[in-house]
Amino acid sequence: MTLALRTSGHLAADRRYDYARGAAAEGDHAAAADLLEQTLEIAPTWAPAWFALGEAREALGARDAAVQAFAQALAHEPEDSQGARLRLARLGAHDMPAQPPQAYVRDLFDQYAARFETHLVKDLLYRAPAILRDAVLGHRGPDARFVHALDLGCGTGLMAREIAAHCARMDGCDLSPAMVAKARASGLYGRAETADLIDFLKSYEARSIDLVLAADVFVYCGDLAAIFAAVARIVVPGALFVFSLQRAEKGTYQLGEDLRYAHARSYVGALAEAHGFAIAACDDVSVRQDRGQPVPGLCVVLVAP
Repeated sequence: MTLALRTSGHLAADRRYDYARGAAAEGDHAAAADLLEQTLEIAPTWAPAWFALGEAREALGARDAAVQAFAQALAHEPEDSQGARLRLARLGAHDMPAQPPQAYVRDLFDQYAARFETHLVKDLLYRAPAILRDAVLGHRGPDARFVHALDLGCGTGLMAREIAAHCARMDGCDLSPAMVAKARASGLYGRAETADLIDFLKSYEARSIDLVLAADVFVYCGDLAAIFAAVARIVVPGALFVFSLQRAEKGTYQLGEDLRYAHARSYVGALAEAHGFAIAACDDVSVRQDRGQPVPGLCVVLVAP
C-alpha cells in the first residue's frame, strides 16, 4: 500500500482507505481492492486511493486493471509523489524514467526519516558508509586528509560519521528536508542543503572539491551521465569520486521490482572514460539485505585526471 497517510477530505472515504491498508498489510488484497473501490466512489479524484488500488490489483495479478488505477493516480497527482510512473514502467505501460520523480523520493524519505537509521542498520544490515570509507582509506591510506568533501544524498549523516574525521570540511545535500534537518543536527556538515544533486553540484566552483561520496544514492537515479559531468567539473586533479550502486548484469541501467535502479559495470566504465576518470576500483559488494538476502552491488572508486 502507499506509504502516505493522507486525507481525502471525506471521513467515510478515509475510514475505508485505512481499513484497506490494514487488509493489504494482512495479505487480503481482494478485500483491500473492494474497500478502495468503495473509497473512490466517495472521493473519485483522490490519488492515494487510486495508487493503493493499483497495488492491490497488481498483487491479485490483474495487470490491466492495475495499470488503469496507477494511470488514474498519476492523472490526479502529476507531481507523482507516490511513484506511479515507476509502477507503470514496471508493468510495461510507461517508458522507464531516466530519473524517478523528485516528489516521490522526497516524500519517501521525509516519511522514513524518523526510523531511517534503525531500519537500515538493524533490519537491512546497511553498511554502505563503512564500505565507502574503507574504499577511500584503502586507496589513500589510513591517514588520508581531504580539504573539501561532498556527501551526495547525505540522509541523516551516516556517511559523515564514517569519514568526517578525515575531512577539513564536509558538505551534504538531500531531497528530503526531514533528512537534512537530522544531518544538520549532527554538527558534522559545514553546509547541509535540501537540494537536487545536480543543482547542488552546480553551486560549487570548478576545481574546488577533492572528495565526492554517494552512499546508496544512485539507486534513486537512473541515467548518471549528468551527475558524472557535474562532478567532473568541480573536482581537482587526483580527487576521488566514490559511490555504491545496485548491480545490473547487463545493459546500462534498469528499474528493479524494488523500484530502485541497478547499473551495469560496463555502463560505469563508459561514463568514467567519457568524463576522464580513471577506475581505481569497481568491486562486487552488498551494502544491504532485502528479504534476508544480500543485494548485489558495486563499490566504485574513480580518480579525477
